Amino acid sequence: MFKDTVALYEPINVYKPMAEGIGIVDGPLVYMAYPGLSFLKIPFPTRMTVVKLSSGELWLHSPTEYKEDLAASLQAMGKVTHIISPNVIHYAHIQEWADHFPGATVWASPHVRERARKQGIEVHFDQDLGAEAPDGWKNDLRQIIIPGTLMDEVVFFHTASKTLILTDTIQNFELDKIKQPYRFLVWAARAYYPRGQMPIDLRSTFLPKKRQAGEIVKEILSWQPERIILSHGRCIEHDSEDALRWAFRWALKQQQ
Repeated sequence: MFKDTVALYEPINVYKPMAEGIGIVDGPLVYMAYPGLSFLKIPFPTRMTVVKLSSGELWLHSPTEYKEDLAASLQAMGKVTHIISPNVIHYAHIQEWADHFPGATVWASPHVRERARKQGIEVHFDQDLGAEAPDGWKNDLRQIIIPGTLMDEVVFFHTASKTLILTDTIQNFELDKIKQPYRFLVWAARAYYPRGQMPIDLRSTFLPKKRQAGEIVKEILSWQPERIILSHGRCIEHDSEDALRWAFRWALKQQQ
């Protein structure tokens, strides 16, 4: 019913630089069941973020589907050393990359191990992500966790380029890239360009911790990001702080 209703960010499976030392790879669609309606598979465009650390090593955030040509082009840039699951929804392609780069450390977001087991997807995680960057990338990236009830999201900030990396806490779909009936669902979730935000159904699971989330967002704002890479929809390349304040107004109200 929903197949091919979302236009991809072409070209896919190709590294696209965003700033010095950081870029993205747009991937194919994935299909996720709508909560409570397992028969309804909704398409999502995918996006991986690639950071070249000051060590020359590569850090892969939310890997898209593994492709040999893509992997070869990344290898030419540096050694793949870190593979990241930023939340419990983003892990499906991690093992494909880990199998081809066995020397890389695979990092688990909070509770993703249990989620993968329940979904019958085998992923071998090596380390767990926390609220502070580990030694492997602390000179290049900051990190912090936005807490929720069904999931937490680990947020990263590339300091050299002042780029914030989000996954599902802001989605920014372009309605003109979406056909019906999915366009209506995105519109109803209020997660669309130019005012991207967390979909209202997902936001409801963060509301019980909105005070803690608000404190985290204040910390993120203090980093003064100049652009925001998103996993779903159009990235935010201008007025990023204003976009953050608007998208997280539900949490920041607690801080006023």
